[in-house]
Amino acid sequence: MRHGCKQPLLVGLALFAFAGNSLLCRTALAHTTIDAASFTTIRLASGALVLWGLVQLTRREATGRGSWPSAFALFAYAAAFSFAYVNLPTGTGALLLFGAVQTGMIGWGLVKGERFTPLQWLGLGLALGGLVGLLLPGLSAPPLGAALLMIAAGLAWALYSLRGRGAGDPLRVTAGNFVRTVPVALGMSLLFINSAQVDTAGALYAVASGAITSGIGYAIWYTALPHLKATSAATLQLSVPVIAAVGGILLLGEPLTLRLVLASLAILGGIALVIRKQAK
Repeated sequence: MRHGCKQPLLVGLALFAFAGNSLLCRTALAHTTIDAASFTTIRLASGALVLWGLVQLTRREATGRGSWPSAFALFAYAAAFSFAYVNLPTGTGALLLFGAVQTGMIGWGLVKGERFTPLQWLGLGLALGGLVGLLLPGLSAPPLGAALLMIAAGLAWALYSLRGRGAGDPLRVTAGNFVRTVPVALGMSLLFINSAQVDTAGALYAVASGAITSGIGYAIWYTALPHLKATSAATLQLSVPVIAAVGGILLLGEPLTLRLVLASLAILGGIALVIRKQAK
């Protein structure tokens, strides 16, 4: 396959994998008996195994090992993500996660002295307004506790992403961090041992989330990333909550609410304004 055809395919596969994490987690926690702690542990262990194997096969000479602080941020993301999806619809969860990730990273840029244009401030205001609007009380509002957990997951992922800049080969660093999360996740599972439930279907969803949509998904993304402009990579990721929401509607029968549509337009449109102007 020629390079020009291969690149869009890799990018598309990676984006569907990222959206697939939301679909697999929500499906497992809503339609099987597996608990959130067990799902998290199986997901992280499966991802660690696959990523470690990929590094052994392809990245022996690369630099980067990961770190415990990054591993704790990764664990915090994965655990909060799972517990939030006990009560959140797929699309709402993906939108809250993505909005929190991007808002956290944008906010860090401002703290570090990055200057915004008036259009970027408008975009940031739109995105924050969309998040607030999504959480306002009402019949279609998501459960507040679950929503706050997903926002916490997004902020943890933002921290993880910021720590990963310049840490070495992305795939090798990610593998090292996943491996470090396993003992932490096992400790969490011990804390929740009295409520632990693992059925075959739930475990398979967790393995798929860790091994395929996390492990292989990240490997595909990091293969495609060097060939993408920074603004293109950031803009393409705007599609992930949309893909997840469509998947939730088509595969899980979740409703499409006006609140979710309007919040999506505000959050994703606002973030698009910020990252587009950042690249100019």
